[in-house]
Amino acid sequence: MAGKRLTGVARKLRRDMTDAERRLWLHLRASQLDGIKFTRQFPIGDFIVDFACRSARLAIELDGGQHAENPADEARTAIIEAYGWRVIRFWNNDVLQNTDGALTAILEELKIARNRT
Repeated sequence: MAGKRLTGVARKLRRDMTDAERRLWLHLRASQLDGIKFTRQFPIGDFIVDFACRSARLAIELDGGQHAENPADEARTAIIEAYGWRVIRFWNNDVLQNTDGALTAILEELKIARNRT
């Protein structure tokens, strides 16, 4: 039942993206980043990650100020990684102020993922 519940939540989150999510999605959508396909608001276990590259099993999370020093984020990351995903996190402000830097970091993670396979 969690899957159906999460699907509805994911749809709502796709409609209500933050400014940072919108900015990053402009560069990730339609395989624009190195030809790699990304999905937004993707369910993994009982969680929904902001963006996911299924082929590389890379989850991208964007965090606002409410996530500062939040121990729940570490637990969430550990659970998602237990499903076999790599999680990288960016602060919303970093994405908004240095989008190219975030994209470079994502590309580096994708290279690491390719080398693992």
